Amino acid sequence: MENASKALIIAGAILLAILIISLGIMIYNQASGVVNNNSMSQVDISSFNQQFTQYEGTNVRGAQVNSLLSQVQSSNVSNQEDSTRQIEVKVTATNWQTGTKPSGKLVSGGYAKANTGSTYTVVCSTDTKTGLVNLITISNPS
Repeated sequence: MENASKALIIAGAILLAILIISLGIMIYNQASGVVNNNSMSQVDISSFNQQFTQYEGTNVRGAQVNSLLSQVQSSNVSNQEDSTRQIEVKVTATNWQTGTKPSGKLVSGGYAKANTGSTYTVVCSTDTKTGLVNLITISNPS
């Protein structure tokens, strides 16, 4: 009788240990799901970047550069609350219309446009942490 009661106590302890371990695994999976939902999926990152990388190249026409600048401005305005989605523009090209060249994070117009007859080099740089485009450099073709 004594052996049977010890066996029941051991079996109960094993079942209780299994229950505690499964509960821990369940809580861990739920917590990791919440953490993963805060970050963007690879598809979201790719579709965000595609809006801007489609203009990337060495012989980009001025009209395309102007479209890119409008796209950046629109994106920055719609994502003002999310600093990771803000895109900075740096123009080093010399063949630009007279006036103030666009620079920094564009959120409003009032800057000079690219010459539509000229060509430019457009380079998109991505943030190492988020993978999102965060800087677009526009320069003269080399």
